[in-house]
Amino acid sequence: METFPAIPLADWAEAKDTFHRFAQIVGKIRLAVSNRRNHWWQVPFHLTGRGLTTRPMGGLGEQPLFCIDLDLVRHRLVVDVLDGRSAGFSLIGRSVAGFHERLFGTLAGLGIRPEIVAVPFDLADATPFAEDTRHARYDPAAINRYWRVLSQVAQVLDRFAADFAGKTSPVHHFWHTFDIAVTRFTGRRAPVTAETDPVTREAYSWEVISSGFWFGDEERPWPAFYSYTAPEPEGLHLEPLRPERAEWIPARGGHLAILRYDDVRAMSDPVAAVLEFLDSAYQAGARLTGLDAAALACPGGVTDPIPGA
Repeated sequence: METFPAIPLADWAEAKDTFHRFAQIVGKIRLAVSNRRNHWWQVPFHLTGRGLTTRPMGGLGEQPLFCIDLDLVRHRLVVDVLDGRSAGFSLIGRSVAGFHERLFGTLAGLGIRPEIVAVPFDLADATPFAEDTRHARYDPAAINRYWRVLSQVAQVLDRFAADFAGKTSPVHHFWHTFDIAVTRFTGRRAPVTAETDPVTREAYSWEVISSGFWFGDEERPWPAFYSYTAPEPEGLHLEPLRPERAEWIPARGGHLAILRYDDVRAMSDPVAAVLEFLDSAYQAGARLTGLDAAALACPGGVTDPIPGA
């Protein structure tokens, strides 16, 4: 099995659009009933050995404590409740409207009644979930491949995360933007204004250097690893990146370091290439923000000052 199997966007665009909406419905439930954490860390999904999980949510007398798992091997959604009850259904052959109806019916049968804003977040087609019969392409092979790619990428990001001893986010999968990321914090607050939307204010209230992977979209129809520093220091896009195929591209008024997935797949040691890329982009951000990268380094995740003692 390849470490990084091919996943061209054109081969699964319709399936991705459908599953992205499935994921947003489940993610909005997590947002509605979870304890709030800094920088929205309660919102993303985490990976399991078979797919994605919300982790436990609810409880404390407000909703039953429950968890939603998306099993992308058996292609089922499963809801488990603390008292041992469980219910689920197949993901195959459902439109977004059908998925929305079946999920909320399943939850209601377990005594769980979350309220969500039932429209897609930041997607061009904002048809309410309950009315969306257009997106109805669930391709089991494509979705399983997406999960396998996501799982391998998560391991690389986790290995990269291990080398930093400062405040670091989990490696987590954002259902709204459909990327997977890990974020390092410099420890300094970032300037924000009241005019900035509250989602962005919370996400970027502290200075960060973030790294991740996305599967491509209409604007950039190719999967890629990425990194950015926020707020972006002047001259960031002039800093060198490694390996040679990496580049800075304009993105939302700033710059994004990218290394295309297909370029990585063609390299003799793709894992080493990704780690080299992520480190070069991190070092660029660290230099220009004045972060003492050496003081926060812990190669291989080791902070023990007397190894082997």
